[in-house]
Amino acid sequence: MKRSPAILAAYLPLALGKIVCFPVQSTSGLVHGHPGSLRPEVSVYLGIRYATPPTGDLRFAAPVEYSSNDTIPGNSYVGTVGTEYPSPTKIQTEQNRTCPGADVFMPPYPDATPQFQTIMKAFLVPLGPKSEDCLYLNVWTKPEPPKLKPVLLWIHGGRFEVSGAHGPYYDGESLAADHDVVVVTINYRLNIFGFSGAPGLPQNVGLLDQRMAVEWVHQNIKAFGGDPDRITIFGSSAGGASVDLYAYAWADDPIISGIIAHSGTALSFQPNTPDLSLEAFYNASSFLGCEHEEDPGKVVACVREKPFEDVLNASFRVPDRPSLATSEPVFHPVIDGVTVFSKYLKRSALGKFAAIPFLVTCNNHETGIYRVTSYAENVTLSDHAWNEFQKAAFDCPSGRAARDRTAHGIPAWQSRYFGDWDNLRLYPTSGAYHASDLGMVFGTAAGISGIPNSAQENKVSSYMASAWAAFAHDPKEGLTNFGWPQYGSTEKCLVGLAYENEIHPRFFDPAEFEHGCAALHGDTSLGTGAI
Repeated sequence: MKRSPAILAAYLPLALGKIVCFPVQSTSGLVHGHPGSLRPEVSVYLGIRYATPPTGDLRFAAPVEYSSNDTIPGNSYVGTVGTEYPSPTKIQTEQNRTCPGADVFMPPYPDATPQFQTIMKAFLVPLGPKSEDCLYLNVWTKPEPPKLKPVLLWIHGGRFEVSGAHGPYYDGESLAADHDVVVVTINYRLNIFGFSGAPGLPQNVGLLDQRMAVEWVHQNIKAFGGDPDRITIFGSSAGGASVDLYAYAWADDPIISGIIAHSGTALSFQPNTPDLSLEAFYNASSFLGCEHEEDPGKVVACVREKPFEDVLNASFRVPDRPSLATSEPVFHPVIDGVTVFSKYLKRSALGKFAAIPFLVTCNNHETGIYRVTSYAENVTLSDHAWNEFQKAAFDCPSGRAARDRTAHGIPAWQSRYFGDWDNLRLYPTSGAYHASDLGMVFGTAAGISGIPNSAQENKVSSYMASAWAAFAHDPKEGLTNFGWPQYGSTEKCLVGLAYENEIHPRFFDPAEFEHGCAALHGDTSLGTGAI
């Protein structure tokens, strides 16, 4: 495998035992970085612009490709071995911006643990200032020429209205250091900016942002030591739904090699109808004084002239979609026949997705965190109702997604996370709640809670990260070689992770977790608000 002299020269100081993070040339410019704060052998490149700023006339528009010969600032702390580097998640620079979304603050919850607020803030509040100019991505890589490493590209969740690529949950340093992968995390437009419903414009531009980020990685990741032919996209919640939606939208041209959907699939929620999204846009525009309904173009032009903070605040005044458990944001993926379709259950049965290996996973007690958000909305449900919520949004869609992939000859695996750790517990019975698996895969659990992991927890985390890396290295055979049965290859093909906090998995019959799914007929209404 040939490398350019410039790339080889960049690796030379590593061979000489020095910690130096050399700049990398990309289509976005010359990218400076810094050694990892905990693992200085990892090179960290934060805040790389992958699309033209979506401001002015580009607000609500499809992303526009960006190229530059400029130098991207170092946001860096470069030194020698022994220097104490600040955590990369705490480096605040203009590049580490987050896309405008909701501000979420959790009130005290009954019997909350001391780490409750720390964990919730880490999950819901990304680092960096809010800015409409937010289409950036981050790269963690451990240069080891001459081989190219597989890429794990993360798409964050947050119901398409909160969170971002830069925060304690999604720090890629541990994954890149210990598991022979390149890690990428991306921002994409949220809320009204990503899912506006604006008349006469492309819809779901947040999903188009995700595609452009994947294209940027495919084009540039080789310079960072990544293999453009082995890109696995993975995400949780809205991010899990996003990676599955991607498989349908780009079925004929995926440019990726694997998909890992955590706690969400295209089957987990109902997208908006065009009428609902249009109504939401007009409601927001009226709050901004943009009421030219006889001329939709004037409405859009008027809203584009407003400061993004005003547009965001107007979106918050539009009522959420009500549900039995937790309300759903109205600025949400909408059926457009391009990026989002109707009747995903039928499309899934017909195999209208990319023929790419697929891992789907969910947590045993997803509702552990939704009970908190519902409490904040003064909603109380019975345990039975919460069980129905879990089935409708997570258990049944996950099983169906795995079955339909298998039925169409696509390698598929299903896992379920059961871990319950002292430092990650939100309250005594929170269990394996929504997103509690992410700190295990990324190796960031201690950073999320501020409390050290137990020795057993570290071993489970290493096992899970190794499984994800095995899939990224070889999406077709990696997990089989790791000891996981393909879905449908045996009766007990569901991989139970951290069952009773054990390191090695237990294997279950998937049917154990799908009682009552047939009666739902794919209806996700009881789980509205989960995604």
